[in-house]
Amino acid sequence: MLNENMKVIRKSKGLSQQELAVKLNVVRQTISKWEQGLSVPDADMLISISEALGTPVSTLLGETIMEAEADSLKAISEKLEVINLQLAQRKNRRRNLLHWLFIALCAVIVIVFFALSAANSPYLNWNYGDPEIAVVGVALHAFEWLFVRLAPIVLIGAIIGILFTRKKE
Repeated sequence: MLNENMKVIRKSKGLSQQELAVKLNVVRQTISKWEQGLSVPDADMLISISEALGTPVSTLLGETIMEAEADSLKAISEKLEVINLQLAQRKNRRRNLLHWLFIALCAVIVIVFFALSAANSPYLNWNYGDPEIAVVGVALHAFEWLFVRLAPIVLIGAIIGILFTRKKE
């Protein structure tokens, strides 16, 4: 395991046996013996090898390089899958919230229309000689005038919003 991992990591770093030997202050034949499995480095040398190759000792001793890379890709793909699921759930919650807000807006518009038609503009018969009544009457009349003109447009927009935010099955 050590010999194979050491050779794979050395080659992936673009080092020759001679270059690694210089970094470790050993002869090239020592590196060759380690990579062929004819001998093994001692614990201190193993630490020096891991530092020279920039890899953990555990990788040199047991973890195969391909498995570690495959595991990291698998872990990344699992994390991306979780993130995509969370984003989809957030999008569904937002769409659902918008859908119900549009429905509530339609309901409020219809209720206000019925309330205004049932009231039959009672403030038109008020005595506008009193300043307080005049202010309230003008405010109610302005609200009714503005509501009657804008509410149909808002109602149509809300109905379109309901159609676009409904759950597609």
